[in-house]
Amino acid sequence: MAIEIKKIKKEKEKIVFLVKGINNTLANAIRRSVAEIPVLAIDTVEFSKNDSALYDEILAHRLGLVPLQQDDSLKLMSECSCKGKGCSKCMVKFKLEAKGPKMVYSGEFKGSSIKSIYPEIPLVWLDKDQELILNVECLLGFGKDHAKFSPGLLFFKENPELEYNGNSDKAEECLKLCPENALSLVNKKLVLDNAKCTACEYCVEKCPKNELKINVSDRDFVFTIESFGQFSPEEIFIKAVESLNENLNRIKKFVK
Repeated sequence: MAIEIKKIKKEKEKIVFLVKGINNTLANAIRRSVAEIPVLAIDTVEFSKNDSALYDEILAHRLGLVPLQQDDSLKLMSECSCKGKGCSKCMVKFKLEAKGPKMVYSGEFKGSSIKSIYPEIPLVWLDKDQELILNVECLLGFGKDHAKFSPGLLFFKENPELEYNGNSDKAEECLKLCPENALSLVNKKLVLDNAKCTACEYCVEKCPKNELKINVSDRDFVFTIESFGQFSPEEIFIKAVESLNENLNRIKKFVK
C-alpha cells in the first residue's frame, strides 16, 4: 500500500498532517529519530563575573536552552579533524557582557554571526552596579543526549474517524457534547476535526445509543510537529526520516 500524506493544519512553527499506510512501529521510529537530528546549542559557559541573583549553574542551564541559529558548515566534534579539541569547524564561541540596572536578554550575545532565534528571551535581572560577563562555547549535539539539542516535539496518534447513523436534526445536539470542540456541522452532517479529536468517546457515551461511533485506524496516523525554531516543522520531519534511514543502512551493512 502506497504511503499518503495530507496536511491538516499549518502554522509558523507547528504543522499537523495525516499519514496513511504506515504502522505504529514506523510512526514511533520516526518520532524517536527526532532525537538524533544534530542541533547547535550552548554547551559550556565560563563566567568571569556574575553579580546577579542566580547561581552560575542555574544561569548556564537557562543559556543552554536558548534556541540558536544553525550553521550547516559545522561538524560534530567527534567527526572533526581536530579530534575533539574544538576548532572553528566544530565549535562556535561568543560572549555576553551586561551591567545593571537592566534585564539581560538572549539577543545580547556578541562575537559570532550565530544569533539567538528569539532575541527577547529574558535571562536574568541585574540591579544597579551588578555585572555579568561570560563566554560560551556552542557545539552540535543530539536530543537523545540532552534536551538543549532538541529541535522540537513530534508526537502522533491513531487517526480517528467519525461514523454517524443518527438523525440530522439531532446532530447539532451531539456536536455540543464534545469536550475538545472537535465536531462541527457542515450541510447538516457531523464533521470530525482529526487534529482536535482525542478519541475519548465522550460524545459516543452521551449521544443516543448507536447513533455515533469513533473508529481509530492502526494504519493511519495524525502527526503533530512543534518546532523550537532551529528548523521548520517540515525540516524536522524530513531530517528525522533521513536519520532513521541512516541508522537502517548501518544495520544493513552490519548484518551483511
